[in-house]
Amino acid sequence: MLRLKVRVLALVCILSVAAGVVPRVTKAAPLQAQRKTSEPYTGDLSIFDSPGREERLQINRVMDVLGIQSGKAVADIGAGSGWFSMHAAKRVGGDGVVYAVDINPEAIPYITQRAEKEKVGNVKAILSKPDDPLLPERSVDAVLLLKTYHEVAHPVVLLRNLRAALRPGAKVGIIDRNGNGENHGVGKDVVIREAKQAGYRLLEQYDFVKGDGMDYFLVFTAAN
Repeated sequence: MLRLKVRVLALVCILSVAAGVVPRVTKAAPLQAQRKTSEPYTGDLSIFDSPGREERLQINRVMDVLGIQSGKAVADIGAGSGWFSMHAAKRVGGDGVVYAVDINPEAIPYITQRAEKEKVGNVKAILSKPDDPLLPERSVDAVLLLKTYHEVAHPVVLLRNLRAALRPGAKVGIIDRNGNGENHGVGKDVVIREAKQAGYRLLEQYDFVKGDGMDYFLVFTAAN
């Protein structure tokens, strides 16, 4: 009787596979270990406004590459002090908008007060989740993660959650430095691989953001 039950079970499995039905796995597969990341910065936010940063990062050229122009909607993920947000806000003008996104609760009032002080009315600060920018659906034409990606604990999840906010043809820029993940840098090959896993394809890559060869600038778009 037992031998008959085994034969029946084997026949059911064979027929299921032949029909294209994959048996459900009830036991969860072990999760892959997360790569090393750096501790998110929580210190003095004014550090991001060091003199000459515009020239060192060639931020106007960066915005040109990302297509940031009048009327566009931009997301600054890992906005910190709002340094890039202010530059982008002036570029897109009153008809555009900049979402200054950060997981640090102290960054949100800092950016809001800064925008008021500088009389910039098109910046919206968003307190996000570590793995979700919490942006409105189909809300942005361009995104920049400026020296932030190495701090993202679950980068593939974050990039997947970002996709819903992208308008058709939106560009996602990542500026970072080469490193091992926990030394405030991450290899660009790692970023490219993770972006591909999240459903993006690499459009362009540059190394003009610094002359020492340590920094890189990658530009992605949604693959589908």
